[in-house]
Amino acid sequence: MCPWNVKFSQELAEGSPFAARQFIVGKDAVTLATDILALDQEQFSAVFRKSPMKRAKLAGLRRNAAVVLANTRPTETTETTETPETNA
Repeated sequence: MCPWNVKFSQELAEGSPFAARQFIVGKDAVTLATDILALDQEQFSAVFRKSPMKRAKLAGLRRNAAVVLANTRPTETTETTETPETNA
């Protein structure tokens, strides 16, 4: 974290317009991405009313949420194949 952010950070006042939306607060990336994919246009408009997040549009957030889920999915483990020992 940037030392300047730590040095000058302060708690947000109650009701601050910069506070995280209730829809986002306390969710991990997978949960938030799943919730975003479940939003319809009406819910999206209500959740992000008067928010810069609306600039991304629902389609953009869904695209990003899909990428998050793809990147956090456990990868298949590949079995290592042993080469047969040769008797020389």
